[in-house]
Amino acid sequence: MRTVTEPARTLPVYGEFDVVVIGGGPAGLAASVSAAQHGARTLLVERYGFLGGMGTAGGVTNFAGLYGRKDGEMQQLVHGVVDDLLARIDALGGLNQPQDGMQGRIRVRSYDVSAYKCAADQLLLSAGVQILFHAWAAAVVMNGKAIEALVVETKSGRQAIRARRFIDCSGDADVAHFAGVPFELGDGHGSALFPSTMFRVGHVDAPRALAAVGEFKAINDLMEQSEARSPGKYKFPRKGAILRPQKNPAEWRANVTQIRNAQGNAMDATDATQLSEGELEGRRQITEYFRFLKNEVPGFEASAIIDIAPQVGIRETRRISGAYSLSGEDILSSARFDDVIGINAWPMEMHVDGAISWGFPRNGNRAYNDLPWRMLVTHEVDNLLVAGRCASMTHEGQSAARASGGCFVMGQAAGTAAATLAAGTAFANTDLPRLQQVLLNDGVYLG
Repeated sequence: MRTVTEPARTLPVYGEFDVVVIGGGPAGLAASVSAAQHGARTLLVERYGFLGGMGTAGGVTNFAGLYGRKDGEMQQLVHGVVDDLLARIDALGGLNQPQDGMQGRIRVRSYDVSAYKCAADQLLLSAGVQILFHAWAAAVVMNGKAIEALVVETKSGRQAIRARRFIDCSGDADVAHFAGVPFELGDGHGSALFPSTMFRVGHVDAPRALAAVGEFKAINDLMEQSEARSPGKYKFPRKGAILRPQKNPAEWRANVTQIRNAQGNAMDATDATQLSEGELEGRRQITEYFRFLKNEVPGFEASAIIDIAPQVGIRETRRISGAYSLSGEDILSSARFDDVIGINAWPMEMHVDGAISWGFPRNGNRAYNDLPWRMLVTHEVDNLLVAGRCASMTHEGQSAARASGGCFVMGQAAGTAAATLAAGTAFANTDLPRLQQVLLNDGVYLG
């Protein structure tokens, strides 16, 4: 590979903070708000000009993992910062009533993306969080086992940000990677949970569409019937789809694309070339699937694509190797941990080649598992926590805890710890009983 040597340069310091959070998805939102509410001077660094992570930039349009089955009843189990966010989205008229699927084994809350963006702004500003948009984490400056500064690329040029503590909620463990924290990439065999480009369809005849595909499984039946009648007429990227109405029932969100690389594996979103090619492939698949919707699905005859997500939706890239890795068995066995910081209520959702494979907890009366503090902690860096889909989990465990509910939980614990930890103390030496008590006081359910 040809190389170019970049001359050394002195960087301006953008600012000095108590806590810097990288990434504005559910984990980053909860982390920054929690840190600020507990008195830390907090900066959130976000690559886009809006917040929400995959929930906005990736077009997910619903919160998954907030609800779980407890004592035989489906109920909201993830609380804390997310309650304030939900209330703000609802006040803007952008929150749907809960929607059930998989024969009542899952429940989601869909939302209007624009309302989410505005509500997230309000939430952070009301907590006193400073926000730096359009900033991309590029490197770190280390001082022994601590990060001294984060280097970011901005429209004002390359700058450094100093802080006492950092929380990596980037989704791809970018900061942890820069700092030398070991990680696993995808499934460890060249693939990962397959990404999808989400899109929304408008001008739908809602009564007819709801009658035809109102049930979670109905769209899959229509796809199978079409393939049986005319094999090869439509090139479906995977078996089955998730097609749901939004707050306005004339608008529907479609989750059906599946992005592969040239080798047929899941696109690697840490590879710039694959990521670029994946964006093109996602939109190609959307136009092909939309042809099926208009031609074959009642209520969609006069519909139109009204939005394609700003980026391909990424489910899995790097996952750090931390003090403990949440496993698939932890999900299936409804695991409990002494160092619990909250719960995950989403089942294993494996986006495998051509299909989605689900794995549900064996205990239907406790269909959720604890999330342990240790999955946020690295051995290599004293002043860094990692929260969200890039925390310490196995490939199978991550398929569940990557959902927004688990990310809110991890982020709130990380932000609370970063703001309340005694000066000079490494995160590995956190006073867990004290942290758990603070989380309980802030409304977090610890299972």
